[in-house]
Amino acid sequence: MYNHIKRLIDIFIALIALIILSPLLVPVIIILLLTGEHEVFYKQKRVGYKNKRFKIWKFATMVKNSSKMGTGSITLRNDPRVLPFGKFLRKTKINELPQIINVLIGDMSIVGARPQMEVDFFRFKEKYQETIYNVKPGITGIGSIIFRDEEKLVSESKLPPAEFFAKYIDSYKCELELWYQKNIGFITDCKLMFITAWVIFFSESELPKKILKDLPERPIIED
Repeated sequence: MYNHIKRLIDIFIALIALIILSPLLVPVIIILLLTGEHEVFYKQKRVGYKNKRFKIWKFATMVKNSSKMGTGSITLRNDPRVLPFGKFLRKTKINELPQIINVLIGDMSIVGARPQMEVDFFRFKEKYQETIYNVKPGITGIGSIIFRDEEKLVSESKLPPAEFFAKYIDSYKCELELWYQKNIGFITDCKLMFITAWVIFFSESELPKKILKDLPERPIIED
């Protein structure tokens, strides 16, 4: 019952969002057409529900073939692969808005697990690979909220990006997604949507910890 009702809610929210956000989306599309590499959308293979692959939609923020350059799938703060206007889109999370299309198609939900690239997914332990996508990936979710400062964390670490992820991020990220599955429900979804909107404007806020008090303990970064 929950999944059927959630699907209807997803469609309703996605349609309303398209209407409300159109005054923002249209100028963004025009600017992308006129700047950078003149690409509007970026579609990339991700791991989705029951580990099936799908193409995620985003606004183009990086140079073409960026995943084959530099740090690959890992984006750093002030990453040279990010285009000037792309920096604004990524900071404000506007680059994620085209995923509304994925929601309407049915590949994604408004709230769910973070959809990973295959290269990142295969870094996870097997037990996590078998479980984290028992729910649809979402535009937002507990992983997106807790790791909203992911680029900053990786950039400030003395460890190589891949090593930092393996040591401090990958397993904890998976535990967060399993926490969501254990607490899944409309109340949890509403909390996560509210917190997502809140941290966009107050990125350093401690509100997530105050509202979601039973989260898995975050690893202490020692380096």
